Amino acid sequence: MAKPARIGGNESKLQKWGYFFVLPFIVVYCLFNLYPTLSTLYLAFTDLKGFKTDPAFVGLANFQRLVTDKFFWGAVKNTFIIWGMNFVPQLGIALVLAIWFSDVQLKLKFRNPVRALIYLPNLLTAASVAMLFRSLFYYPVGPVNQFLQSLGIFAETVRDGETIKEAFNFFRSVTASRSIVSFIQWWMWYGQTVILLMAGITSIPSSLYEAAVIDGANSRQTTWHITLPLLKPIMLYTLITSMIGGMQMLEVPFLLTDMRGAPDYSIRTTNVYLYNMAFQGANDYAYAACISIGLFIITGLLALLIFSFMKDRNELKKEAAK
Repeated sequence: MAKPARIGGNESKLQKWGYFFVLPFIVVYCLFNLYPTLSTLYLAFTDLKGFKTDPAFVGLANFQRLVTDKFFWGAVKNTFIIWGMNFVPQLGIALVLAIWFSDVQLKLKFRNPVRALIYLPNLLTAASVAMLFRSLFYYPVGPVNQFLQSLGIFAETVRDGETIKEAFNFFRSVTASRSIVSFIQWWMWYGQTVILLMAGITSIPSSLYEAAVIDGANSRQTTWHITLPLLKPIMLYTLITSMIGGMQMLEVPFLLTDMRGAPDYSIRTTNVYLYNMAFQGANDYAYAACISIGLFIITGLLALLIFSFMKDRNELKKEAAK
C-alpha cells in the first residue's frame, strides 16, 4: 500500500494563507446569511409578536395556521398570476431578440448599442421604478391620463342615467394593476434574459449550423432544430431563476399602490404579505418567519418539479435503467 505523500513546507504555508483569505467570506456568511436563516427557523416555532421579548415555543401552531390561511394562498395565487404574465412575454421576446442579435447573416446595424439599451433597465432599483410608474399612472392628472385625454380617450361611467367622462383610475382596476406590475417586471428583466440566451447561442458549435446549411436548411429550420433544442438548459435555468425571483417580488407591488396590494389585494404577493404581517399591524414576527419558510418550501418544490419535468427523456431512461 502506497504511503500518502507528505506536504512540503511551502505548500503547508500556502494552505494556511488559503484559510486566512477564506475567513472573511465565512465570517460574513455566518453573520448575514447563516445566523438570519437559523433565527428565522427558530422564530417560526415561537409566538413572538409586537413588543414581546420572551417568546414561547408553540410547536407547529404557526404552520397549521399557514396551511389554512386563505390570505397567504391568495398571495401565492397573485404571485403566480403576475409572474406568469411577466415571464411568458419575457422569454418569448428575449428569445427572438437573442436569435436576431446572434445571427451573423442578418447584419443588424447598431447591434451593440441596442443590446446595451435593453439591458439598462436592469440597472435601476425596483423601488425607484415603482415610484416612477406610480406617478406616470397617477389619477387623475398623471402623464398617461393626460396623453389619453389629449387623444380623446376617457373612462365612461353612468351616474343617474347620465354618462360621465373622466380620467382612468388604473389602480382601482385589478387587471390594470396586475398588468402594470407585470410590465415593470418584464421591462426590468428581459434584457438580462436576452444576454443569457445570447451566451447560450454563441456556445453552440458553428459547425452544426454550417453542416445544416450545406444540407439545405434555412434559418428557420436551423433555429427550430438546432438553436432551440440546444438552448434548453439555458431556458431551464432562466425559468427556475425567474420563478425564484418572481416569488420574491416585493418593491414594485408594495410601493405601486397602498403598500398592501390594492385594489382588492390583487397585487399582494407573498413577500408583500410577509412584510405586512411582520412590520405592519400586529407585528407578528413568528408568523412572518413561518411564511418565509413556507415560501422557501414552495419555491424549492416547484424548482424540483420544473427541473424533473424539463429533463431530457433520454436522461430519464438512463436513470431508470440504473
